[in-house]
Amino acid sequence: MKFSTKGRYGLRAMLDIALRQEHGPVAINAISERENISGRYLEQLLIPLKQAGLVQSIRGAQGGYILAKSASDITVGDIIRVLEGPIAPVHCVSEIEPENCDRAGYCVTRPVWSRLRDSISAVLDSFTLEDLVKESLEEKKTVAISSKRVDKP
Repeated sequence: MKFSTKGRYGLRAMLDIALRQEHGPVAINAISERENISGRYLEQLLIPLKQAGLVQSIRGAQGGYILAKSASDITVGDIIRVLEGPIAPVHCVSEIEPENCDRAGYCVTRPVWSRLRDSISAVLDSFTLEDLVKESLEEKKTVAISSKRVDKP
């Protein structure tokens, strides 16, 4: 199972907003440059995230995007489900309205797919944007410390 660029890029954009929104709304062109994602594609990704109540857009010269909720209240799973749809390794075990399957009553493999879906969901729902922000800030500290060590004789 692979996630598309919608989910991957959308998560990167949301993290970018979460990392910078304390300075005000984050412009789409700034996200585009930092994340190396087309501005037009980002616009397409941010529309459903806005409709889902995860981001808000601010108009005007100093406009851009901010999180609509606290970073601690937005999970990676929330973002992925908005952009990719319900988690489902196969159609018959979709999180939302599983398709009727003629074999459901006797399918020996269905429990495998259900457990896989539940495991993927559990991992995605276990990370919040706040967790990723903290991890990003820690990573930057580690890189800064490492580069200082390399610079010293």
